[in-house]
Amino acid sequence: MKNYKKAFALSALALAIAGCNLTNSLPEPAPAAQGAVTLDIEKFTLDNGLEVVLHQDKSDPVVAVAIQYHVGSNREKLGRTGFAHFFEHMLFQNSEHVGAGQFIKNIGAMGGSLNGGTWQDGTIYYEVVPNDGLEKVLWMESDRMGYFINTVTQAGLENEKQVVKNEKRQSVDNRPYGHAYGVTLEALYPEGHPYSWSVIGSLEDLQNATLQDVRDFYQQWYGVNNATLVLAGDFDKAQAKAWIEKYFSEFKPRGNVTPLPPMPVTLTENKSLYHEDNFAKLPQLTMTLPTVDHNHPDKYALEMLAKVLSDGKDSVLYQSVVEEDKIAPGANAYVSHGELAGTFSFSVRTFDGVDLDRAKVSLDKAFAKFVKAGASEAQIARILTAKETDFYNGLTSVFSKASSLATANEFHGDPSYITKQIAKYQQVTAADISRVFKEYILNKNYVATSFVPKGQLDLALEGAVKANVVEEKIVQGAEKTLAQQTSSAPLTPVAQPKPSFDRSIVPSYGETPVVTLPKVWQSELDNGVNVLGIAHNELPLVSFSIRIKGGHSLDSTGKHGTANLLTDIMMEGTRNKTPQQLEDRLGELGAELNFYVHDEYISLQGNVLSKNYGEAIALAQEIILEPRWDESEWARVKQKTLASIQQADANPGAIAANVYGKLLYGNSNFGTPEVGTAAEVEAITLEDVKAFYQHNVSAQVTSVHVAGKVTQQQVAASLTPLATQLSTQAVNIVSAKERPTLSQAQLYFVDVPGAKQSFIRIGSRAMTADSVDYYPAVAVNHNLGGSFSGQLFQILRLEKGYTYGAYSGFSRSNVGGAFTASSSVRSNVTLESLQTFREILTKYGQEFDQEALASTQSILAKQDARAFETTGSLMGVLENVTTFGLANDYVAAQQQTLRDLTLEQAQQIINTYMNPDEMIYLVVGDAKTQLPRMKELGLGEPIVLDKRGNPVK
Repeated sequence: MKNYKKAFALSALALAIAGCNLTNSLPEPAPAAQGAVTLDIEKFTLDNGLEVVLHQDKSDPVVAVAIQYHVGSNREKLGRTGFAHFFEHMLFQNSEHVGAGQFIKNIGAMGGSLNGGTWQDGTIYYEVVPNDGLEKVLWMESDRMGYFINTVTQAGLENEKQVVKNEKRQSVDNRPYGHAYGVTLEALYPEGHPYSWSVIGSLEDLQNATLQDVRDFYQQWYGVNNATLVLAGDFDKAQAKAWIEKYFSEFKPRGNVTPLPPMPVTLTENKSLYHEDNFAKLPQLTMTLPTVDHNHPDKYALEMLAKVLSDGKDSVLYQSVVEEDKIAPGANAYVSHGELAGTFSFSVRTFDGVDLDRAKVSLDKAFAKFVKAGASEAQIARILTAKETDFYNGLTSVFSKASSLATANEFHGDPSYITKQIAKYQQVTAADISRVFKEYILNKNYVATSFVPKGQLDLALEGAVKANVVEEKIVQGAEKTLAQQTSSAPLTPVAQPKPSFDRSIVPSYGETPVVTLPKVWQSELDNGVNVLGIAHNELPLVSFSIRIKGGHSLDSTGKHGTANLLTDIMMEGTRNKTPQQLEDRLGELGAELNFYVHDEYISLQGNVLSKNYGEAIALAQEIILEPRWDESEWARVKQKTLASIQQADANPGAIAANVYGKLLYGNSNFGTPEVGTAAEVEAITLEDVKAFYQHNVSAQVTSVHVAGKVTQQQVAASLTPLATQLSTQAVNIVSAKERPTLSQAQLYFVDVPGAKQSFIRIGSRAMTADSVDYYPAVAVNHNLGGSFSGQLFQILRLEKGYTYGAYSGFSRSNVGGAFTASSSVRSNVTLESLQTFREILTKYGQEFDQEALASTQSILAKQDARAFETTGSLMGVLENVTTFGLANDYVAAQQQTLRDLTLEQAQQIINTYMNPDEMIYLVVGDAKTQLPRMKELGLGEPIVLDKRGNPVK
């Protein structure tokens, strides 16, 4: 897959439920194009100090509520690291009037979504719900702001410790290079500096947290005087203000919330550290230098410097590391600006066996090039155009607006900060970029980390010393012992002011929102290409895709990965444009083009400002119709693919996905990785890829999808090349076969020595994409594992604390999808988790009654209010129509199916597709500690497989 431009969503939080952003600061809000957009923003402050920001957006009947607290890991103390993030988790548990576990359940019942995020400087919570639930959300948010602390119990504390530990295992301990960030922080900042530890903290510190710690943190930092409340979406302003006054005005300020001053650091010498990584297959060098905080004027030039150094084929890092030295598929430069300090980093993940001293030499060579060449005006112009596109992409959802406004207000004192940044970037000159390079980067001291595969210490930088990485040992029953050691007596309740109204009364829903389903238009080009579109005129953006059916399913036996390589090489120039020229033109347009492979299709997706749609779609067609077949790029593309396959071999999550696919689909193309194996990729030639293109790229299997601010007439006029030049030969698409069933359940185990978590996949083959059972199955699954309000999440995470998350669902495929329940759990409860899965699945059919059906119907109907908010979601509707042969109005048909669904039909779905006695059970984890216990599950002797899914003799 080739991605030229990764869209930067405003304040994007890559989070799971109550999760955190583990990078050392939240991204700055993206800049607006000066004068191009005006946001309807109103700010006011309650008498108690709570700052409120309102932004109305009437395009969809949804509203986002965000509360930004000005507290992150920078307010922690040594010995209690990770507490800000841990407390973020705790706040989802309970409050006096809402009740234990009800916050999450209530948002789920509204058809909404929720999350939280913690970084070094702050913590944010948000909910996105149909607008009839706004008052209820404000009631719940205010209750946990004012009436949380007396609900905290020792049991709840210990349970959430395990959840957060699981997050650390999943995000840090059990993933390649997961410790690199923490190692860098510890070396870069002096002991005691608020940035000298990672947001997630240490497992030991997490375990030592006490009830008194929770109380102290809440009383100090979670007051109205340390927060910003934001509402963004479709709501009545006068009514919203009245509700905010009712639910929040009676709280008194608390805690000393004096802002911390900037705390920049300097390095008096270079520091070089190494770590032999159990999950890394390739060496990685990272160099980090201290820079400036997020209010420093140099931050803009430093951000642009990072782009100039590493973005594109004309960057000095690409020229040195990739083209000349050929030691890695790419090299990155990136910045992080926090409230107290900032960093500038370089990262190179090399090919197998490359000494990282060579990577350091290559970086130095790139620096020397930049000293001579500096930044070109063309590079600067591309960066500014991309920022305009990114800004609008960040406005497509009410969540991104709410979170950005909250962060801008809390950290910059002005919610409209997000619309004022482009002028700052526009003022940056090439001379400024060269100046900050010399001032902060060139010949300056740095922290270098060498993360190398186990047993390959010779690849680390010469002179590197061993990093302090604490790796958890897997001990059965350890959590129970630790909980007993840290338990304490209940605390005396905190005296709370009497509410001015009865907070136990749950607000009723408002007027049911009216959901307008997207109107699909359709046409056909002269050669049979199907064209579908949806007008969406809120923002000057257009998303589009050219999808060609077939994909990985058409790879020849022994040549799996051909379709994937095709999508990569076709992005490397066209007949009349070199790779550099193609990239430059896309950059000038601020266009994002992304070509990727799927089992059943290849798809070229685009996103661009509407004013540049015509040129962007023309380039997309040129890529499809006039491939360059560049020989030199072909060698690089293959080597990059081989490196990614090699790294995936050590990733437990990737291993689980690949082996599970093989267990479901056998040795067919659907049971093999889309990228192929290393041996297969080695054998694929450029001629193989050309042959695949000649036989399988045809108008007969091609469709175009367009959503955004563009008319049907404009789209039709833009597709002349595709209509006149795309061949029309027949393509034989793989057809569906009869659904296979298992006569009994079978347990499989794949060993990943030292794994701190076990990846669990449970499931079986299901219906085809066009089956009448598909949407009823999606509906019936919802209460089981379709969201955070499902039983799997509620029991495995919230009740037992075994995992960070657990879900289930039905995949959609023309040859037959699958039902899958999955989670990654801490290693020493692997058996208990499997037993819980089986118990839940067994009881689900027995306990699914009329009440459960009615709840599902209500929730899924409400979810449609936020289902069509972005051009991306609208593209999903269009692509479903053509990929799965659905009617243009299939969404309306699904709604009717949901209303008509009976309990008898639901029970039939469960019995047919969700029977735990007819499923595959796969565990990928540490065999030394967990395999002997698997017999207790009652599924017989587990079959041990290797990482390719083959039986181990």
